[in-house]
Amino acid sequence: MKATIVTIGDEILIGQIVDTNSAFIAKSLDRIGVEISEMISISDDKQHILDTFSTLQNTVDLVIITGGLGPTKDDVTKKTFCDYFEDELVVNQSVLVHVTEMIEGFYKRAITQINKDQALVPSKCTVLHNAVGTAPGMWMKKENTVFISLPGVPYEMKYLVESEIIPKVVREYSRPYIIHKTILTYGQGESMVAERIEDWENSLPEFLKLAYLPSPGKVRLRLSARGTNKELLENALEQYVSSLDAIINDIIVGFEEEETIEFLVGKMLKQQQKTLATAESCTGGAIASILTSIAGASAYFKGSVVSYATEVKTDVLGIPESLIKEFSVVSKEVASAMALRVKEIMNTDYAIATTGNAGPTKGDENAEIGTVFIALATPNEVIVEEYNFGQPREKVIDRAVIKSLELLKKEIFKNVL
Repeated sequence: MKATIVTIGDEILIGQIVDTNSAFIAKSLDRIGVEISEMISISDDKQHILDTFSTLQNTVDLVIITGGLGPTKDDVTKKTFCDYFEDELVVNQSVLVHVTEMIEGFYKRAITQINKDQALVPSKCTVLHNAVGTAPGMWMKKENTVFISLPGVPYEMKYLVESEIIPKVVREYSRPYIIHKTILTYGQGESMVAERIEDWENSLPEFLKLAYLPSPGKVRLRLSARGTNKELLENALEQYVSSLDAIINDIIVGFEEEETIEFLVGKMLKQQQKTLATAESCTGGAIASILTSIAGASAYFKGSVVSYATEVKTDVLGIPESLIKEFSVVSKEVASAMALRVKEIMNTDYAIATTGNAGPTKGDENAEIGTVFIALATPNEVIVEEYNFGQPREKVIDRAVIKSLELLKKEIFKNVL
């Protein structure tokens, strides 16, 4: 079973907003065995929409459209649906009752005609109830293709996908099983990982596919199995993941999307009842940000001093000016002092400090662009590492964040029996 996702809206095409809807829909459909053929973004133009529908007709089983269902004149999806399906708009009483209850009951204001027009839907469509908004979803079939229209508002789209579309597709269509296992690795680049597992990868059967998903400092290996026998697929996945673990166990830190390095570090700190603080210069609070993106981080993360300016290092962290003058602000000595001071200030078991030159210009520092010193203060010692992450600036910061967490992970995992 194949699907195409179409996002409608000029705001997407001009970069005013980022299309996150397509990623959510694709992941949701993949989970139930629907293959995504392509994702398309098109303008809010009637003829463009009609041409797109015509091109997709009978080439895929599902076309899921988001956007263009608002009450204003620039939202043309419903009228375009009527033209394509040779239909007309009619008032759906159930939708009208729902819209009225939301406007008058929840928003506490009089309903207007433009609100009532949200209840206008093509007469031939199956209405998908939108309990969290006023624009209903629409399900219409023409020949071999089902066209599904959803509002572009993300939380409304997500509700309809999870509550209406996925259950309906599962009930009405036979689909293969698609199972994924994502292995998270840190510390080696894509080419090095690929070289280490080349023989293993070449031994994979045809129904198992491997994808490399690299990003600064880490590579995710996604192993996908597709077929009609779920038990066979699950057993094969476990077998090949186990054999992979035997080859690169030193860089595997977890499995599945949820077990990122920040998640693993937080879990281990919590289990060991240890705490952490950061003092960040070149990373500008990025380490603290990624740590606090995990729910419950307050159990182990105390806080951060973003000492971007030199005077903050001296005035807030208490780094001696003489130390900075002797070794420069980008040095292992200053990184070490930053880690020790923030550990003392925050009264934590561990502390991470970063100082470096992320670029794009060298500025007043002697350190080469891309140079970063990362210090980790532990209960017993201070570990300082020097790196050069090259350019551009974003790459330097991203890699410094990941490498900092990797150093911490290695240290706290020493205490795991």
